[in-house]
Amino acid sequence: MTTRIVGTGSYVPEQIVTNDDLAKIVETNDEWIRSRTGIGARRIATSESTSYMAAEASIKALENAGVKPEEIDLILLATSSPDYCFPNGACEVQGRIGAVNAACFDLSVACTGFVYALNTAHAFISSGIYKTALVIGADVLSKLIDWTDRGTCVLFGDGAGAVVVKADENGILGMNMHSDGTKGGVLTCGSRTNGNFLMGKKPELGYMTMDGQEVFKFAVKKVPQCIMEVLDDTGVKAEDVRYFAIHQANYRIIESIAKRLKVNVDRFPVNMEHYGNTSGASVPLLLDEMNRKGMLSAGDKVVLSGFGAGLTWGAALLEW
Repeated sequence: MTTRIVGTGSYVPEQIVTNDDLAKIVETNDEWIRSRTGIGARRIATSESTSYMAAEASIKALENAGVKPEEIDLILLATSSPDYCFPNGACEVQGRIGAVNAACFDLSVACTGFVYALNTAHAFISSGIYKTALVIGADVLSKLIDWTDRGTCVLFGDGAGAVVVKADENGILGMNMHSDGTKGGVLTCGSRTNGNFLMGKKPELGYMTMDGQEVFKFAVKKVPQCIMEVLDDTGVKAEDVRYFAIHQANYRIIESIAKRLKVNVDRFPVNMEHYGNTSGASVPLLLDEMNRKGMLSAGDKVVLSGFGAGLTWGAALLEW
């Protein structure tokens, strides 16, 4: 018994922010951003919260799967930007959609979050503990960005994606997850600092910082390795994979991964031009687009892979 994706859904904020819009607040331009990242625009939340977007994506995924909320046993939300420290965002989604029978918790694995969450759901389902799960990636990174830092503010967007998974004979064929905590300083976002009456100061909030060159070098090395690992473990050849749905961070990274795998880049769908890097939402948002465009057929083999802060990275190979 394995885990099969039976429905997909996504949600993005209404507000579109183009590269030209950002050129009005930082020293940049459309050509500079597009040539280095492939990004042309992104959605930025104004009234939408992380849990609201996660719930909206979940409702669409449930409708697509033909599954009722009360049939869900487990809700996993991958996010680095929850609305609250507690309650967790998965519980908020549960309350919004009426999944009264579900156990709920969040995972904080930044841009690798959805892949980790999917693999975690797979562990619960393949062991027989749960039968039906809702796996979500959602982030509002716009509230963590320093909008005066052109090195980060041009890259990220907000959004949510979700999948419904069920126990089945077909589905996930293999998976892996990796971490390297010694490189954590490459990509960080501080939480509330310690501050109280004993220290005579109030807590302060941090913003995202990133060493872009180090992230690039890490991604183009580790992502092909973990993809080849899952292919080798399952005995599947790269040429037998229909699509490689990779975290949408940067088109140059996608090109480099495809080159190292000796796979035509046409088999790497992309949507970062319209949404930017949506962190934990990136992979499920792309997967929902592919599903609703009719790009996926029964039996297609698809690789999902994410990479991000931690540093973390991982992959899953599944049969649609």
